[in-house]
Amino acid sequence: MNKNSSFSNKVAIVTGSSQGIGKAIAIALAKEGAYIVLNGRNQERLSEAEAELKVYTSNVISICADVSSISGSQELIDSTIKHFNKIDFLINNVGVSMRGSISELNPEVFKTVFESNVLGSVNPTIHALQYIRKTKGSIVFISSLAGIRGLPYLSAYSSSKLAIRALAESLRIEEAENNIHVGLVLVGKADIAQNKQTINHDGKLITLASRDKNKVLSLDFVARSVLKNISKRKFITIQTTLGKINAFLHARFPLLVEKIIISNRDKFKNEH
Repeated sequence: MNKNSSFSNKVAIVTGSSQGIGKAIAIALAKEGAYIVLNGRNQERLSEAEAELKVYTSNVISICADVSSISGSQELIDSTIKHFNKIDFLINNVGVSMRGSISELNPEVFKTVFESNVLGSVNPTIHALQYIRKTKGSIVFISSLAGIRGLPYLSAYSSSKLAIRALAESLRIEEAENNIHVGLVLVGKADIAQNKQTINHDGKLITLASRDKNKVLSLDFVARSVLKNISKRKFITIQTTLGKINAFLHARFPLLVEKIIISNRDKFKNEH
């Protein structure tokens, strides 16, 4: 543990942190001396993650709550304050993905994705704001390169991530006078947790295939990028060179980007 880190003794909530990117962010923060609040909906996975975090710090608790609900978010924030008496960082990481063309989608897919990805970020943010104002801390939204523009076969997911950007932009302006740092991290194609699932076009869960580790970002890299965003109090962090090129071209030549995506449409359709 790094006791001289700027994260030392700071209280960090990481939603959706029982596995994957969320757990990696929590571990990276713990190594820097932060006090960690884990969150998820699966108590078994959450308990396993808490045990893993205790290798790095004794200052870790886990709260099993559905932050897409108002009551679940309130429970998360209230429990954090009761245990640690403050909040310095809220990392809104919780979310789900989906696959399928709009013509085939069960409308419930949009509802599920937006409840998780948008309300799952809005609700804890609203409840935590009064405490983060006191610490002049950070609220960070974990987004995706799919949040730069709408992508084929990822309509609900892309839409939710674009909504998160609007939320972050609004919050950043509203809270500027309170010196709250608002960050938006657009994650590139990253390694995935074992047995991670996504929502298929019919609304059923399907398990994602393992990715070639040589062609994806490591979870540790993603986590370190998030910590850098916080320490530098940066607004937007876009991971990977390809992601930065995509954002640059989309802002200036959106029709060119659309043509490129159309020509590679099958790659998006077969991506899992």
